[in-house]
Amino acid sequence: MRTRSRTLLTSLLTVAAVTGALVPAATASTAAGASTIEVTTAAQLKSALAAVAPGDTIHLADGTYTGNFKATTTASAGSRITLTGSANAVLTAGGGYGLHLNGASYWTVSGVTVTGGQKGIMIDSARGVVVDGVTVHDLDMEGVHFRTSSTDGVLRNSRIYDTGKDGRGMGEGVYVGTANTLSDKSDRIQILDNTIGPGVGGENIDIKEGTTGARIVGNTFDGSGLTGANYDDSWVDVKGNDVLVEDNTGKNTTNDGYQTHTQQSGWGCGTVFRNNRSTLTGASGANRLAIDVTNLSSGCKTTVYGSNTVTGGAGLTNITVTP
Repeated sequence: MRTRSRTLLTSLLTVAAVTGALVPAATASTAAGASTIEVTTAAQLKSALAAVAPGDTIHLADGTYTGNFKATTTASAGSRITLTGSANAVLTAGGGYGLHLNGASYWTVSGVTVTGGQKGIMIDSARGVVVDGVTVHDLDMEGVHFRTSSTDGVLRNSRIYDTGKDGRGMGEGVYVGTANTLSDKSDRIQILDNTIGPGVGGENIDIKEGTTGARIVGNTFDGSGLTGANYDDSWVDVKGNDVLVEDNTGKNTTNDGYQTHTQQSGWGCGTVFRNNRSTLTGASGANRLAIDVTNLSSGCKTTVYGSNTVTGGAGLTNITVTP
């Protein structure tokens, strides 16, 4: 065992002693020069998050971890930090953020469940974060948020539902950037192969102005939680630039499937829609389009390919379709 691993193990044992934990303390083992930290309690998890080093893995045993959990250690592309467990490893918070990656670049979060807080997984000022196969649900506000110029992040193979439970219509499933500012350059975020909804009290995905290059591909949307508050009347709202929306499937909306907007001059431009399947049956809004380009007069280019399809509603789109 490496010296650093022994130091970490000693610190975790100390935490267990101070908190009176009766279960075994977290353990560390070495594989290919990196430590695996086995965690069974909330106190051990907080200690591991503080002590982890690049290349390490924190493995959560099945169980409930109550509290607000925060990581700040930066790793690297070649030596990532992993936080992993099954869906039965549940991070639950009475408020605040369930899991906050604050400046914690090159982390992978996989498998776990996050529930019960104000917001689920918050990613601030971090590059290259991968969130894979998680479950996020029953939150007052949004599920997963890439913010404060977090770049090159990935959310994939995950399930998000029952967000925005405080009733204010501000519970987006996935939120990229910050409203009413261009300083949050959370660029090149990939949102891939997720199931978002039902019960999401805002858009399933909201891409804010100031962000560039988001990729929304292969997701399944259910907008049955849309309230119409704060203009949330579509599965996806694109206000950033150069966004690709491709191979997604959506059902249950109050109005449209997808929308583009210009909230700040020069933004909401360059969106490409390809091979999306929209079911608008039951929609009762004013437009009821699969793809509603609202910024027609802003000079922004939007491309809607003929491979997109729609069932129900008033039609596919309000712009010329590209073959």
